Amino acid sequence: MFKGSGVAIVTPFNEDYSIDYEGLEKLLNWHVKEKTDAIIITGTTGEASTLTNKEHLDVIEFAVKVIDGRIPVIAGTGSNDTLHMVYLSQESERLGVDALLCVTPYYNKATQEGLYLHFKAVADAVNIPIILYTVPSRTNVEIELDTVIRLSKLDNIVGIKDATGNLEYTESITKSLLGFYLYSGNDDMIYDVLERGGHGVISVVANIKPYETHRLVQAYLDGDKVASKKTQDDMQNLISQLFTEPNPIPVKYAMDKMKLVDNGRLRLPLTELSEQYREALEGVLHD
Repeated sequence: MFKGSGVAIVTPFNEDYSIDYEGLEKLLNWHVKEKTDAIIITGTTGEASTLTNKEHLDVIEFAVKVIDGRIPVIAGTGSNDTLHMVYLSQESERLGVDALLCVTPYYNKATQEGLYLHFKAVADAVNIPIILYTVPSRTNVEIELDTVIRLSKLDNIVGIKDATGNLEYTESITKSLLGFYLYSGNDDMIYDVLERGGHGVISVVANIKPYETHRLVQAYLDGDKVASKKTQDDMQNLISQLFTEPNPIPVKYAMDKMKLVDNGRLRLPLTELSEQYREALEGVLHD
């Protein structure tokens, strides 16, 4: 598994809201050039919830071909339907991804036993590594420590993206599970997660600051905590502005202003960044 900065990459759209593959190719190659350590495709930031099954798999296949083994490609295949998650995961493995990112099932409100069986189903169905993803703010479900420990005993469940925002939970995992990869799911806490034994980040801000996000983690892993903390502090204003409304609304607006994507379109029900937040974000980008 990777250590460092994995970008939760956006999915750019054309004027008719079809997928902009030319724009996506440019972004993928740019991330390799800017030292991003892994591509996380079709995640929350990639608006996977509004992609059809065909689009979902087509985007994954495209990313695998463009990256061509230069850095890991990790596919978001989570669902609140276990059989659907298994299908997307098996197809993604067939398409050549290096690993899977599987979010907790949303809306259903599964028990801890249900979560265990949900993730065990995908672990039994594929042969590639799986990263769990806990984000209670979006799913209303958290993978409790005992369940994480239980799941870690399955051979190909190798890590977790922790977007709980709870550093006590983070530390309880790293203290309980040696050799289990832990990635920050919150850009404002990357350094804090590294301090507690984390291995990197699956990042939104890396969509516009890829090299800096890579350096934040790499400096820490190289033993230069001062440089790592300074990079985190230097990006805090930007990170704050990227979460004034639900992700990926602000980051796509920022990418449009930076000419990284064409227009920054989002599929409904997501809408363009509210006018009240634009000036502050544009000011940070200008700085």
